[in-house]
This record gives sequence, structure tokens and C-alpha cells, in this order.
Amino acid sequence: MNQPVLILGATSAIARGTAAAFARRGHDLYLASRDLDELQRSAADLHLRYGVTVRYGLFDAEDTASHPAFLQQVLAEMHGLSGVVLAVGFLGDPLAARDFKVGAKVIAANFTGAVSILSECASYFEPQKRGFIIGITSVAGDRGRQSNYVYGAAKGALSLFLQGLRNRLYASGVRVITVKPGFVDTAMTFGLPGLFLVASPQDIGERIARTLHKSADVVYLPGFWRFIMLIIKHVPEPIFKRMKM
Repeated sequence: MNQPVLILGATSAIARGTAAAFARRGHDLYLASRDLDELQRSAADLHLRYGVTVRYGLFDAEDTASHPAFLQQVLAEMHGLSGVVLAVGFLGDPLAARDFKVGAKVIAANFTGAVSILSECASYFEPQKRGFIIGITSVAGDRGRQSNYVYGAAKGALSLFLQGLRNRLYASGVRVITVKPGFVDTAMTFGLPGLFLVASPQDIGERIARTLHKSADVVYLPGFWRFIMLIIKHVPEPIFKRMKM
């Protein structure tokens, strides 16, 4: 195996772009999500295109009890891992702000499940004193907006978790990178009003793979989103609460 990488949430558009970027660099892959049929097609395509070994398996972010056994299965099949990319994401719908049952699913998929599996991964990498964890959050987590604040809260919490994990694993030589994409052309965002500066998932995936060769711990993709969010974060609250966002 050549520096195997685990891709969690591998059937999302961003994950596909990221998987292709790592495969082009010669990494073997383990693709994981809830859609086994789609995983099989993706695995076959990546193997055919890039000649790397690609395995796949069932992963449910919300089924936290299954995460320890899942990771052990991956490690056995791949004979270890060099890194993990968390690309799990569930936007939900506007009802998440008014119905806790809907909001709880958004939180479980985007935060609770992520903390569970990344904690398992961290416990594997820490004694190895090598490896990387790339967590894909969102610019939505930088400030609560009425249109998606439950999703944003979950992604913001994930960013904070990754920050603490980075602090914990630094002495072990394990990289923890937080990636915050802006609007990306995916099934999750298709048809949403008010989108602008929409990036392609292939371009985002390539940029994610490149983060390993840069020193930044927190990366906005595309990079101009850092400045957009800097402006949004500095709008005074008395003004911001009146804005339709």
C-alpha cells in the first residue's frame, strides 16, 4: 500500500474531487459512506484512472457505536493509514431551526459523528507520531446566520474541535488541518438562493490535497473567502442582526 488515505463521506462531490486528487498523487484509498453501490462505482473508476488500490466500506457518521470496529477494519484492510479526510456533511433544511428533531440530525451528522470517528483516528495516529487529519467544515461556521444557523453551529463546533485536536497532536507530529469551503457546486447546494462565487468540487478537491504541502492550519477555499468572512465577522451585532442572510 502506498500511503493509504481514508476518505469519510466519500460519495459527496467535494470528497470525490479530493479522492481523485490524492489518487493522482499515487495514494491508495479507502472510501467510506452509506451508499455502497456508489462507493463501488467510484472505487472502480479511481482504480481504472490512476492505477491505485481503492477499497470501500460502509460508514454511518450517526452510528457512533460502530466507529471503533469500522476503523479497525480499515486499518486491517489497508495495513495502516497515512491520513484521513473528513468530508461528511448534511445541510438539512430550514426546519432545523424550528424543529429540534430535524436540527438534532444536522448536529449528529456534522458534529457528533465527526468527533466520534476523528477521536478514534487521533488515538491511532498519536502513538505512530505521524499522519494527518483534514477536517472539512464550512464558512457557515464563522458566524450564525438566520438561513442556516443550526448547520453553521455544528460546523463551527467542528472547527473548534479540530483546533483543540491540533493542539493535542502537535507534539506527536500529526497534522490537523481545518478546511473551510465557501459555496461549492454540489448536490447539497443545488437550487439554493443567493449563491455567488461558486467553486467546482474538482478544484476544491485539488486544493485540499495541496494543503499538506503548505504550513497553514486553517484554510479557506477558495482563498478569497478568508477576506469575505473577515468582513462578515466584523459587522457589529446591532447591524448584523437586522441583515437578511
